[in-house]
Amino acid sequence: MSTETAPVTHDTPDADAPALAPPADAAVHDHVHDHVHDHATYGYSPAKAEYLRRLRRIEGQVRGIARMVDEDVYCIDVLTQVAAVTKALQAVSIGLVEDHLGHCVVDAARQSPEAGAEKVREASAAIARLVRS
Repeated sequence: MSTETAPVTHDTPDADAPALAPPADAAVHDHVHDHVHDHATYGYSPAKAEYLRRLRRIEGQVRGIARMVDEDVYCIDVLTQVAAVTKALQAVSIGLVEDHLGHCVVDAARQSPEAGAEKVREASAAIARLVRS
């Protein structure tokens, strides 16, 4: 069994490109689908293709990590790749937060102070979940 594997690289976000974010867990994912939103499109919609490209890259990185474990690669090397994926997911999360604030929160605040305050509370709760993860 070979201990050599191709390195799994992480995607560092370009300064001008939005970051991406997959669902953190099933509970959050279900909440997103059950939640009623005011808009037919979301803040990330204009960059959807870029988000999907980055998510596919992260998905490939995770498959690479699974392959490393299957091939009994040295644990520190596996941890290095886990850290790279974690950083890529954090960048995705930050991009989604920026998109949400710039689109959903701003639009709600234009509708009414109450709607804006609700979107700010929603964003704050999402940020708190990210910080705890």
